[in-house]
Amino acid sequence: MKLITEVALPDYPFSIDHQNSILMMGSCFTENVGQVLENYLFPICINPFGITYNPLSVKKGLEALIDREAYQAKDLDQNQDLWFSFDHDTGFSSGTPGETLENINKSFQEGKEALRRAEYLFITWGTAWVFHSRTKGDVVCNCHKIPADQFTRSRLSTREIIQSYEDFLPRLFQFNPKLRIIQTVSPVRHWKDGAHGNQLSKATLLLAGEALRESFPEKIFYFPSYEIVMDELRDYRFYAGDMLHTSDQAIAYIWEKFNRAFLNEKSRKIIGDLEPFLKMRRHRPMNKEGDAYVKMIKTRKKMQEHLMKKYPDLNWKKLEQ
Repeated sequence: MKLITEVALPDYPFSIDHQNSILMMGSCFTENVGQVLENYLFPICINPFGITYNPLSVKKGLEALIDREAYQAKDLDQNQDLWFSFDHDTGFSSGTPGETLENINKSFQEGKEALRRAEYLFITWGTAWVFHSRTKGDVVCNCHKIPADQFTRSRLSTREIIQSYEDFLPRLFQFNPKLRIIQTVSPVRHWKDGAHGNQLSKATLLLAGEALRESFPEKIFYFPSYEIVMDELRDYRFYAGDMLHTSDQAIAYIWEKFNRAFLNEKSRKIIGDLEPFLKMRRHRPMNKEGDAYVKMIKTRKKMQEHLMKKYPDLNWKKLEQ
């Protein structure tokens, strides 16, 4: 007896392995899956502008990676004691413009190089609702706790999203001809819009994404993360305490689906070999002075040396960060 309606995964005409460079941009759901890939030492860059929820801000970030060389002081704004950029989330803000630019440009240069070499770009849209700055007139990535009366808020239409990307995507594919896009819609609910408003938003994103996939069938593909959570995991135990974000258990379930859909056998084998070592790295002993801890460190070092010899091309530098 089947207890769920399982979402069929598309038969993608490609597979991904540890040799493929990946760039991931979008909502916090992008970070959840991206972090798993990073943990398994895939060559990946995750959200060089921070968490980005709406399609226009994602596109604006991609345009910047193509057109800009760096961010400058004139690109910053100040609110109370913090300097920030409307193109970035709050994680880049700091008390001085110099430090803020350093934070922004370090991530920006990594993102620029990642887009140049990426074979796969994962884009996760979270909401069709956007905020326009009244002073700058542009869509912002984050409002940085500035009073609401400094912005106008609206829901993008399907047509607005489609036209914006149809105008931009030829430039993106010219910049990186080998690039494929895997587009997803985040299952995280934006409840401040209300139940109906959230559904209208998600429907807008789904319709726009499908139209773009039909326009660029050899370049754009869809992964049904939204549908998997809505149909296979339709139970509040798969949500975090706020009942809006997905739980660790749900993320693990999505990862299994992602693994099955995209990764080839070679990478699955690498992941299986890495798991005991990574589990040992995650272990946090209560006593770092005892013999057991010293023995564990020696065992872990030997495991890493063996794995580095077996898989020398993996992104081992990530373990040093």
